[in-house]
Amino acid sequence: MTVFLAIVGFILIGTGFLGIFLPVLPGIPLAWLGLFIFAIGTGFEKISILATVIFFILMLLTLAFDFLAPMLGAGKYKASRLGIAGTFFGFLVGILVFGFWGIILGPLIGAFVGELIARRPAGQALKSATGAFIGFLAGTLVRVIYIFILLGYFCLLYTSPSPRD
Repeated sequence: MTVFLAIVGFILIGTGFLGIFLPVLPGIPLAWLGLFIFAIGTGFEKISILATVIFFILMLLTLAFDFLAPMLGAGKYKASRLGIAGTFFGFLVGILVFGFWGIILGPLIGAFVGELIARRPAGQALKSATGAFIGFLAGTLVRVIYIFILLGYFCLLYTSPSPRD
């Protein structure tokens, strides 16, 4: 049974990794679900309740950062309020209308257009858009790090003997 649960966990974590790059998959929650299924299925022998809760909280923080990162990036490059709002709306419209490319291009275009609406020079609008893109990359990096840490933890505890062995 443990081997079956480990396989299910690995599949979900692997699918979660793919979800970093394929927006149709909720990558981070799927990866955590793999850990959770294994933990609950083994009666929390290999992975404790505390570790499961910690990874859940980290999952929520990762998702929040991933959502906010383009806006933070635009703000770091001195975007106006309209530029930051454009980043947010660009993200929403982009993901709903254009899927994968919308996640990348939506905040970038939104920041640029928001800055132009705020009557900022095109150079500043481009800097704000660059900041939104760098924020997107930072969010992606945080997702990758989260999944690698989760996978490493999962592998380490799966291969270690349980307390009852």
